[in-house]
Amino acid sequence: MSQIRHALSVKRADDFAQWYQAVISEGDLAEESGVRGCMVIKPWGYGIWERIQRLMDDRIKAAGVQNCYFPLFIPLANFEREAEHVDGFAKEMAVVTHHRLIADGKGGLIPDPEAKLEEPLVVRPTSETIIGDAMSRWIQSWRDLPLLTNQWANVVRWEMRTRMFLRTSEFLWQEGHTAHADRDDALKETHRALEMYRACAEEDLALPVITGEKPENERFPGAVETWSIEAMMQDGKALQAGTSHYLGTNFAQAANIQYQDREGSQTLCHTTSWGVSTRMIGGVIMTHGDDDGMRVPPAIAPHQVIILPMLRDKPEDEPLLEYCEALRDALAGQTALGEKLRIMLDTRPGKAAAKRWDWVRKGAPLIVEVGSRDMEGSKVALLRRNALWNADNGKPNFDFTDRDGFISDVSGLLEAMQQDMFDEARARRDENIKRDCASWQDVVDFYSNAGAFPGWVEVQWSKPTGAALEAVVEQLKEQKLTIRNVPTNSAAADGSCIFTGDAAVERILLARAY
Repeated sequence: MSQIRHALSVKRADDFAQWYQAVISEGDLAEESGVRGCMVIKPWGYGIWERIQRLMDDRIKAAGVQNCYFPLFIPLANFEREAEHVDGFAKEMAVVTHHRLIADGKGGLIPDPEAKLEEPLVVRPTSETIIGDAMSRWIQSWRDLPLLTNQWANVVRWEMRTRMFLRTSEFLWQEGHTAHADRDDALKETHRALEMYRACAEEDLALPVITGEKPENERFPGAVETWSIEAMMQDGKALQAGTSHYLGTNFAQAANIQYQDREGSQTLCHTTSWGVSTRMIGGVIMTHGDDDGMRVPPAIAPHQVIILPMLRDKPEDEPLLEYCEALRDALAGQTALGEKLRIMLDTRPGKAAAKRWDWVRKGAPLIVEVGSRDMEGSKVALLRRNALWNADNGKPNFDFTDRDGFISDVSGLLEAMQQDMFDEARARRDENIKRDCASWQDVVDFYSNAGAFPGWVEVQWSKPTGAALEAVVEQLKEQKLTIRNVPTNSAAADGSCIFTGDAAVERILLARAY
């Protein structure tokens, strides 16, 4: 087997941001589109999103939520009914004002003054307002509740600083929207969605997360409560990987979402919304990637096993191709992680070593090379993407194994890889959360000496609001820090808030974040 290494052009330790871009471009996940902040998601990157979408959609439907689709264009008046909501998104909204262009006489095009819309249309940044309109029509009685809907869609938020997958002007996501008879039922749904996101992140993406409530300043515009899952990237920064919002009756009042209760009175519904997006792919890259490219957890890999015959473009290749096709067919009968194996037989022209590194950079979990001698000995050469290198000699860590043994072992190999990737990421996260900062100066000192891997801190918190909270936010900005959430399972507060000196009521996570 060729030992030539085709690693990424950038190493994590040299420039993490550039390394991230290199993983995407050299792993053929996505590319720039020519429109600022909008990307072309290529087949391997989109295949990962399809896997996330499929696994998430199964969880959504299992909870009794039904998929719908709502328009991309939303009347501006819909947003104006909910002032806090529109204020939160105003700077990011793309607006359509004309429905036709005309020639300007200079070889260009301009909006036709006679085609101006009666009312501007906002290109969907989120759908609470237009779905609220639909709910106001669909809900009449207590018998119509709860109403549980979800849509898979694209949204547009005109970001000033963009980065592929993490923060783009257009991105793909799902957004759940539900209406309930009372606060308790709505909160139950808010937490069900949050738990669904935790399970999907940890079980499918091997992405360890911390669930918790966001503070007042980090809430979704118009929400009463916002809950999040937070993941630690390899550079120590936090990534908000998903959010679930209890909206109270704020949006119901704005959209007139009412129902007749059992006693005959008209009552406002309590609503929720929750969503995850293609940003999760960015989280997978920054959590699991290495200096050779992406490492895709088997549960979300478009192809879990890549079969690479060492072809020579000669008639003698035919028996080798038949051997590899038979191997593919035998593997197709196996299951792993509760599903049938996804297998790719790569017969593209070119040297096997070059194609191997193509799949290494993409992060395919298992790469199986088969040459004529392997065929004669009924063997395969197996390369595990999460254990690529031999620590003793620095060479690719090929396991020359029996063909039939590999077929019977493949399920266990993939399941162990999924678990190992999660355990590795969780250990790194847990080792890099500092929990003994007793003062703000301790936090400042910690981040001043943290270097390239800042990690997180968990500190005592008195839950200040209003002006007191604004002062804390400004204090955090000086260190480029944000409040991530109040961890659901953190230790009980037992001291003074490091910001106000008042008695702490809970503990919060602070971090630098994407």
